[in-house]
Amino acid sequence: MAVCPSASVHHSIFPAGKVHPINYLQYPSAEQVMLLCKSRRSNRAFSSKAIPSESLDLILEAAHRAPTASNMQGVEFTLVTSPEKLRLISEFTIGIFSSSAKKLSNPLLKPLLKVIMSDAYAYLPAFNRLSQEFEKGNDLILRKASAVIFIHTPSTSRFGCEDANLAYQNGSLMAESLGVSQFYTGFVCSAMKQSGGGKLAQELGIEGSIHAGMALGMPSFKYPNFIDKQDIVVRKI
Repeated sequence: MAVCPSASVHHSIFPAGKVHPINYLQYPSAEQVMLLCKSRRSNRAFSSKAIPSESLDLILEAAHRAPTASNMQGVEFTLVTSPEKLRLISEFTIGIFSSSAKKLSNPLLKPLLKVIMSDAYAYLPAFNRLSQEFEKGNDLILRKASAVIFIHTPSTSRFGCEDANLAYQNGSLMAESLGVSQFYTGFVCSAMKQSGGGKLAQELGIEGSIHAGMALGMPSFKYPNFIDKQDIVVRKI
C-alpha cells in the first residue's frame, strides 16, 4: 500500500482513510534536523506553567509513529498528569533505592555484597542523597515534572525494550520542537528492574512491561547555546 504511487491497490486491513500521500517538499532540511538533534538536551529546570494538552497529544502521536524492531505494533503509552500519581512514582523510586541502600549498608551482608555487587556501592552515596533530599521536599526523581509518559509493551514482546526506546526518541524530538523540556526517567526505570519493581506498573494499572519513561514540563529557561560532544568514535569496516 505504501509503495503504490497511483493508489490503485486496496486492502481491507488498510482502508483509504489510513493511507496518505507524502509531500516530500514539506520535509525539514538536513540542517534543521541536525540543529534539533544538537540542541536537544535534558533540561530539568521546569516552570509551574502547564504543558498544553495539544503538545502532549503531538508528543504521543510522534512516539506512536516510531518504527519498531519487531515490525509489530505492540507499543502502548500511559500519560500521567495527576499530582498524586506523579508523587507516587517518586515515592516508589525512593522506596526501592532506600531498601537497596539499607541492604548495601548492612554489616552482615556487606562482605558478600561487595564481592557480588561491587559496582552497586558506587551508587550508595547517590541513593542516600536522593532519600535525604526527598524528605526535605526536594524531589530529585521527577524534578517537579508536570507529566510523565511511560512506554510499555506486552510482557511477551521479544523486542519490547527496543521498540519502546525507539518510540521515546520520536517523542523526545517532537517535545523539543514544541519547546517542551523532557528527560529520561533513568532512576525510575532502574528502580523498576529491582526486586519489587513491578509494583509501580500495578499501581498505575499498566499491564506488561515498562521499558522507558519521559518526564516533561515547560522550561523555566531555554539554553541559548549548545555544546559540542566529544569527538565521535566510529569504526568503518
